[in-house]
Amino acid sequence: MTSPCIICVAITGSLPQKSDNPAVPVSVEEQVESTQAAHEAGASIVHAHVRNPDGSPSSDPERFARLLEGLRRHCPDILIQFSTGGRSGAGKERGGMVSLRPDMASLSVGSNNFPTRVYQNPPALVDWLAAEMAAHGVRPEIEAFDLSHILMAHRMWQDGRLRDRPYVQFVMGVQNAMPADRAVFDYYVQTMHRLFGPDAPWCAAGIGRHQIELNDWAIRAGGHVRTGLEDNVRLDRTTLAPSNAALVSRAAALCARHGRPAATPAQTRAILGLPQAVMA
Repeated sequence: MTSPCIICVAITGSLPQKSDNPAVPVSVEEQVESTQAAHEAGASIVHAHVRNPDGSPSSDPERFARLLEGLRRHCPDILIQFSTGGRSGAGKERGGMVSLRPDMASLSVGSNNFPTRVYQNPPALVDWLAAEMAAHGVRPEIEAFDLSHILMAHRMWQDGRLRDRPYVQFVMGVQNAMPADRAVFDYYVQTMHRLFGPDAPWCAAGIGRHQIELNDWAIRAGGHVRTGLEDNVRLDRTTLAPSNAALVSRAAALCARHGRPAATPAQTRAILGLPQAVMA
């Protein structure tokens, strides 16, 4: 298998703090610097959240605008994906940054349990977020925490709520949601092929210690991968990851081991059917 593998780096998230790992980038300046290093290590997509000065999650469009400006200045070809996740805002506040027109944005199409709460994605909000992304030319990445989320993405594509064939990410290993189970993963892949066609791109993310496991499964199965300090702050049980770039380098080494080069941003855009970047 020689098809390029997209590596997405989730640099910050809403939960990890510097007390968990000093390498977690919190300020916009830290996030830009961390993304640039991860890009040089092989990441072609950055999945981004923003934080308040105290480290708490935020959905402030002004903070996202500052981050977008910095990323486009220092990493002009990387694909920028903003999070519309529920930890940093409520209701339509979660989509306030979509009008900034990043390349992509995350879209959760159903609710599920998280470790200490319910991750609520009511149908009306899902439809509004999808419509906002379509209106601003932003490509959704479907975050599938459950099989029903893959089926919902297919339904939304069929009835036109999703304009493009969905790019689905399997999220496995979240406590109280879908565990990192190989039989379930294989069924997810089969379901993607059945619903969206054998050439449909998809990716996978493993949480915590499952990160490298899901990286390996996805690369072997022809999918794409997500890594980064949002999902996992360690290299192993006793060693903190020194940077997002270190986690990307580990994923890139797995790609090389399985004969799949890390996709360039141009290749990533072609795989996902996105227009090529216009370089200044």
